[in-house]
Amino acid sequence: MENNENLAGLFQAAEFLLSVPDPTRAPDDQGAEVAFAGRSNAGKSSALNCITGRKSLARTSKTPGRTQHLVFFRLDNEHRLVDLPGYGFARVPDKVRRQWGLAMEQYLAARQSLKGLVLLMDIRHPLTDFDRQMLAYSAHRRLPVHVLLTKADKLKRGPASNTLLAVQRELASQPEVSVQLFSALKRTGLQTAREQVARWLKYPT
Repeated sequence: MENNENLAGLFQAAEFLLSVPDPTRAPDDQGAEVAFAGRSNAGKSSALNCITGRKSLARTSKTPGRTQHLVFFRLDNEHRLVDLPGYGFARVPDKVRRQWGLAMEQYLAARQSLKGLVLLMDIRHPLTDFDRQMLAYSAHRRLPVHVLLTKADKLKRGPASNTLLAVQRELASQPEVSVQLFSALKRTGLQTAREQVARWLKYPT
């Protein structure tokens, strides 16, 4: 229990650092950071708020596509979390979506301090084409990925477990990918998610 509280305290120190339209304006590429990515409206901001224990750290909205920049959050001088623009459906012009995609591609390709990617998928719609593209790109870069099947509270336990097993089976050939159930509303899987992010950041778990 004490270790759980210590880990929660580390994440609760999160504070907004910088919001930039492209990686050229990002903070110095040093230390360690973990990025959060996912299809628009997959619950990315809610997951960030839940993991950090900060209710309004990341903006949440019922309108997909609210996160339009690379948003950096500081944990301490050497550790950061990064909220990437949601991909897929978003109520923005095509030109803007292309800019988001380019910014994410540049960030993922070149960022040396990036130690892992948390990929969020709505448990009711997992492994979309966009999710598969992100997984393929991460595999090419040899970047470890932890999948959060979000909004797990929207399904009963049986269907949620079946979806988890189905996604795990499909991704079994990718050893750098792990999968779990997650619900920001019910805090399902919160400790597991925190521990994975902490391992990437070299925090004690």
